[in-house]
Amino acid sequence: MPAGAASPIIRCVQKLVLYETRARYFLVGSNHAETKYRVLKIDRTEPTDLVIIDDKHVYTQQEVRELLGRLDLGNRTKIGQKGSSGLSRAVSAFGVVGFVRFLEGYYIVLITKRRKMADIGGHAIYKIEDTNMIYIPNDSVRVTHPDEARYLRIFQNVDLSSNFYFSYSYDLSHSLQYNLTILRMPLEILKTETTPTRQESFDIFEDEGLTTQGGSGVFGICSEPYKKYVWNGQLLDIVKNTVHHDWLLYVIHGFCGQSKLLIYGRPVYVTLIARRSSKFAGTRFLKRGANSEGDVANEVETEQILCDASVMSFSAGSYSSYVQVRGSVPLYWSQDISTMMPKPPITLDQADPFAHIAALHFDQMLQRFGSPIIILNLVKEREKRKHERILSEELVGAVTYLNQFLPPEHAIVYIPWDMAKYTKSKLCNVLDRLNVIAESVVKKTGFFVNRPDSYCSILRPDEKWNELGGFVVPTGRLQTGVLRTNCVDCLDRTNTAQFMVGKCALAYQLYSLGLIDKPNLQFDTDAVRLFEELYEDHGDTLSLQYGGSQLVHRVKTYRKIAPWTQHSKDIMQTLSRYYSNAFSDADRQDSINVFLGVFQPAEGKPHLWELPTDFYLHHKNTMSLSQTRRSYTYWWTRGVLNHLPLPYDEVTCTENIGKLIVKKFHKYEEEIDIHNEFFRPYELSSFDDTFCLAMTNSIRDFMPKNVGIDPSPFTVRKPDETGKSVVGNKSNREETVLQRKTAASAPPPPSEEAVSSSSEDDSGTDKEDEGAVSQRSTPVKIADTGDNIKITENIVQSMKDIYGINLSDVPSEDDLTIYTRFVQLGQNQHKQDKSSQQLCSKHHLDGVINIIHISSFSQDNIYEVQPPKVDKKSIDIFHAHIQAGRGIMQPLVKEDILMYREYIRNRYM
Repeated sequence: MPAGAASPIIRCVQKLVLYETRARYFLVGSNHAETKYRVLKIDRTEPTDLVIIDDKHVYTQQEVRELLGRLDLGNRTKIGQKGSSGLSRAVSAFGVVGFVRFLEGYYIVLITKRRKMADIGGHAIYKIEDTNMIYIPNDSVRVTHPDEARYLRIFQNVDLSSNFYFSYSYDLSHSLQYNLTILRMPLEILKTETTPTRQESFDIFEDEGLTTQGGSGVFGICSEPYKKYVWNGQLLDIVKNTVHHDWLLYVIHGFCGQSKLLIYGRPVYVTLIARRSSKFAGTRFLKRGANSEGDVANEVETEQILCDASVMSFSAGSYSSYVQVRGSVPLYWSQDISTMMPKPPITLDQADPFAHIAALHFDQMLQRFGSPIIILNLVKEREKRKHERILSEELVGAVTYLNQFLPPEHAIVYIPWDMAKYTKSKLCNVLDRLNVIAESVVKKTGFFVNRPDSYCSILRPDEKWNELGGFVVPTGRLQTGVLRTNCVDCLDRTNTAQFMVGKCALAYQLYSLGLIDKPNLQFDTDAVRLFEELYEDHGDTLSLQYGGSQLVHRVKTYRKIAPWTQHSKDIMQTLSRYYSNAFSDADRQDSINVFLGVFQPAEGKPHLWELPTDFYLHHKNTMSLSQTRRSYTYWWTRGVLNHLPLPYDEVTCTENIGKLIVKKFHKYEEEIDIHNEFFRPYELSSFDDTFCLAMTNSIRDFMPKNVGIDPSPFTVRKPDETGKSVVGNKSNREETVLQRKTAASAPPPPSEEAVSSSSEDDSGTDKEDEGAVSQRSTPVKIADTGDNIKITENIVQSMKDIYGINLSDVPSEDDLTIYTRFVQLGQNQHKQDKSSQQLCSKHHLDGVINIIHISSFSQDNIYEVQPPKVDKKSIDIFHAHIQAGRGIMQPLVKEDILMYREYIRNRYM
């Protein structure tokens, strides 16, 4: 790890067991290696209060066993009784979501199942698969209430197993740029901000002075989460100041997906993370516009992360990210759904001549993203009857008013574009126009990359690369500013626009990592197909959460290449969305209000179902007047303007440093050892369960069935050559998986003539499914020696012809196809030009393929090797090993003492 770099702190509470007695719950948490433990004691004798005791002591495995044994013995009904246990195991879990109370006592919500969804630099991101709510007070002290069960059902209507994510070591509420920026803070600042901790266990090496001296110390940093995107913040607030921060596991809601892009065998992970805002959250027609604090409905921050998976380290690896935002138009507006119309009329609820609400919203964005803030407004501009245009006219006035007080170089950029109008036109290509907008946006905001420009891009810079914006630092580039996209619902049109911007940014990210020679990606390439599927899944997930159905219009719809069956599916999705909005959205809104703590039940207070509206719950200024009034001209937070275009949240200042927890560790401590956390050498691993083998793969899932000469994921394929139907076949996933397996074993074609005669055939024919030879990709060229000989006739021979005896039954068709494809790929590797073949034809027999040496040696001989170059350190280690075998020991250095100390601590303490 380079000097000056810190490491993220890994939470030591990853496995939990809840033990139960009559009077108390004991929650025992450990790290994954089960070498360090913490214990929470929860009182069960209080009917309405939550009493939790955390001694903040780190236990060893032996100490925990002794503690549980004493608790078991002390809680038996009779001393010395062996028949019944005084301590029973209630449930095993992987984290605490939080604590919640309605009208009786408190419940604890535990994560009982999880599934790994992504990996960023060795930091695992998990999806909650199942949870368990446990009532804390004992039945003997429980005070029942008739409405408790109804509130419990409302709370559980928020399905925690649906798109809720967490990580033990990576802050999901912040962007990758923020997380890596704080790790590169100067050491002088980290030394002054180190959090003092008391001695938690006996240290047999205390006299060595190794704890505080020497160069082996590494700073660990844990950041305070960004509360807007944390969904269980209210559930953890009651214990936040009572328990150790290792117990606090923050959860986000939205989407997380990861795919592997293989570039000639080099793995590159493409990750898409969407964070839904927990402020002013709700369903489609019930939450529109913004609340009194500038939080908008359906606000989602989408981040695409690109990393070279061959190096797993934040300090040594290559990482890049790009962030964009979607959200409702930041005005006071709503739609009345009581009329049961497909498109309820849009109403502006309050006049806002000084753009107070928009100012609060854009102030938040300037703090988090810097400048410029770019608004891409996709609502309709021309309508027979004013509907969506009402929002455009009001938003233009608000942006114009706010911009007159900002410096011109940091002004808000407003881009109106009627996407629906362009879609109906037969002369205009929607995606071409979006691509032009995307190029201008990415050039203004730039993107984040944690390494400086490569030497080849400095020698031969691309024209577009020199025009790229952002902020250049010695360690790479920073994204400054953000694109904010909106239509009316922020679903279909917005998702397509965000995909086009993300596709443009992906090209720049790949170029910055040295993976492509020009920052440009074409449609119908494996890389874009992979990225398109990620965005379709992302759009479907967000649309289900907010609108009640999947996307109606997809990228293929706007490319006008969607199959005819897609139209009937669009109609069904529209009906599903209408039904959800009309009949189930009110119940979902109540559940969200209870889960997020917007409404908290209490005695003597009206019940949630008795309220005519939740408007007063989300707009705090309706219940009490603010004591301070913001300026109408200086509408930004103090200090924000001084650091633009950089975001204020990433600036090294006293306020931001105070949000960090900084501790100093030995470099072998498990809290900062991401190598042990990722590879887990202490447990048995199975390749079948390995996440990196199960994720979507560009070669396995998107490469054509017949791989010709060019297996590059950046080669444009014909629409019928894909190894998978990308979108529109979500319901046929099992059939698609079967086609993938068939695609992986299909042989290439024998000749070029076959390609030209059948390149327009449908890719879904029955002959291909049966494993027959496809005729679509570039053929394999063999030596031209008279008549063309079909490869398939000579490669596969019977066992009788080769061995003189039938060793087994005839191999299956799949095995023969795989073998045929393997042989042809090998022949393809050794192909020669016709000219060289003609020169050498007199030295070869007819029909024999000319094979060249692929070895770097002059003779293709495994025994001809060159002695390896060994550095001095390796030679010294080898000599020390030889001397140790002769009984001559080298003196121990400080590094050896540290390693031995760590071994003793983990083994015996």
